[in-house]
Amino acid sequence: QVQLVESGGGSVQAGGSLRLSCAASGYTYSSYCMGWFRQAPGKEREGVAAIDSDGSTSYADSVKGRFTISQDNAKNTLYLQMNSLKPEDTAMYYCAADSYFACKSPGLWALGLGGYWGQGTQVTVSS
Repeated sequence: QVQLVESGGGSVQAGGSLRLSCAASGYTYSSYCMGWFRQAPGKEREGVAAIDSDGSTSYADSVKGRFTISQDNAKNTLYLQMNSLKPEDTAMYYCAADSYFACKSPGLWALGLGGYWGQGTQVTVSS
């Protein structure tokens, strides 16, 4: 059984930082895409960042240069370091595990659609 458990969300002021963590278990595919997508009320879901089993990373244009995705394979944990946060980053952030090809989808639109995701962690950025 695949489980993805996010943590690390919270409320910060604009310009601040947060680090999200995703503890993964039960996902045993050697070829994969893991990442984060977010959804704010009234807005479409947005792929934020992803890393594939080759170690290649992808980012949404809106977060490039501010967010960094990484993974600790020994701990089966995925991270998202978020710096220089903006009010428009406010959303529920979900960790997702998907097929390798999800990482190649334009804008990471496929991330999480065909795989697994967690319960989400809320990020709120105030101005």
